[in-house]
Amino acid sequence: MMNDNSYVEVMVARKASPLMKFLKYLLILLAVFSFLLGASSIAFFIIGIGFSVGAWFAHRYASIEYEYQYCEKEITVDKILNKSARKRVATFETDKMEALAPSKSYHLDDYRSNNNYRTLDFSSGIEQQPDPTYTMYYDGREKVVFEPNQQFIDAVKNVAPRKVFND
Repeated sequence: MMNDNSYVEVMVARKASPLMKFLKYLLILLAVFSFLLGASSIAFFIIGIGFSVGAWFAHRYASIEYEYQYCEKEITVDKILNKSARKRVATFETDKMEALAPSKSYHLDDYRSNNNYRTLDFSSGIEQQPDPTYTMYYDGREKVVFEPNQQFIDAVKNVAPRKVFND
């Protein structure tokens, strides 16, 4: 018999970096000026192509979404660039998970004192009240911050009830 929570998917849009937005518009402006000046010199035309390529990359990385999937005791995180390119960035097995709780939970106090964890932030980056982020300590090496919904938390709690806290 298959449980209804055996597959859960959550999408979270990452807050666009102001620096990336500025860079994108600056490169577009520089590309336009370079192409206008390119009518008089081939060097400006080539520089304009370089600025255009830079603007394309800045545009692509300005819009980032994270997709969390829970399936068969495994949590995967995909990064979606500009709603077109998908890349798997992390996979976590619930067996190796140490704790999963709201980021400000007292259940995580024992882990906070240990600075040996590498932090992976897959959240939206937007400060909200109440804080929707959850923190997962994984395999003694990684601290993962993300924004799952309640259905996602319930699905993980079904397979690891002593490691997942809702406070």
